[in-house]
Amino acid sequence: MARPVALITPSYRGDLERFALLCDSIDRRVAGYERHYVVVSDDDAPLFRSFGGERRIVLPTSRFLPRWLRPAPRLGPRDGRKIWWSLRAWPVHGWHVQQIVKIAAAIEMPEQRFCLVDSDNVFVRPFDVAAYAGGARAPLYLARRAIAADQPLHAKWTRNCDRLLGHAATAFPADDYIGHVIVWDKDAVSDMARAIEGATGLSWPLALCRTRAFSEYLLYGHFVQNSPARRAEHETTTRSLAVSHWGGAPLDAAAVAEMIAKAAKSQVALGVQSFSRTSTATIREAAGLAARAGDGRAPSRPRAA
Repeated sequence: MARPVALITPSYRGDLERFALLCDSIDRRVAGYERHYVVVSDDDAPLFRSFGGERRIVLPTSRFLPRWLRPAPRLGPRDGRKIWWSLRAWPVHGWHVQQIVKIAAAIEMPEQRFCLVDSDNVFVRPFDVAAYAGGARAPLYLARRAIAADQPLHAKWTRNCDRLLGHAATAFPADDYIGHVIVWDKDAVSDMARAIEGATGLSWPLALCRTRAFSEYLLYGHFVQNSPARRAEHETTTRSLAVSHWGGAPLDAAAVAEMIAKAAKSQVALGVQSFSRTSTATIREAAGLAARAGDGRAPSRPRAA
């Protein structure tokens, strides 16, 4: 029996155009999902409301965050990242909150499997997410022995995984579970949250806020790999669903098109980090998602699912 699959995308106003492109690519190319949950800060929700529809549901972060964690007033540009504060932990940034709401949404929403897709992705090929993620065993993506002990971020995140989950120290080079299009199982996420609480003596959101340097994907991967019961319910794969560009100089349309053309058949998505300053119009053109003559749509117009 196939497990129902939902998409989860956290976003914010600074990624609005990229999010519109992601939605367009989902509507044209992705099949087999029940709903697409979009989670944005409460004050950004009006900007995203027009994307909502029967299957795409826009939800505020306040639904998934503890009451003690609150957004600070915006002091910088309106399209800048927000900061959340509390009296229980150091302030956390928008990217921390996006990781927390992914975990909370996977625990709370009714589907059994979740495909996590950030808003700087675009689907470039047809993708049946139910066929990929709805089977008896959930896919667990990893890059084997990809994290060296001296990597400033990934190694610290890995060590913090061990502490948060109560595991023995991971040997380096360590496996990396971070990717652009990642699948989680609800029961595994719920057990992971309980494991964090058991190891730290804190609620799992508070433990993460006090840690600050963490990766939700590494936490999930480490938990599953160290749980015999949950590991048996997953099938590891080293085939990434996305080809990615992590920064550097902006890409032109030819460079983006070349990335797509050279992608493996299993790579159905393209992830271009917004920090690269590659224009959304360039990605849209290279991905074959430019507005088609006579369809009446502007390239970045919100479209309900």
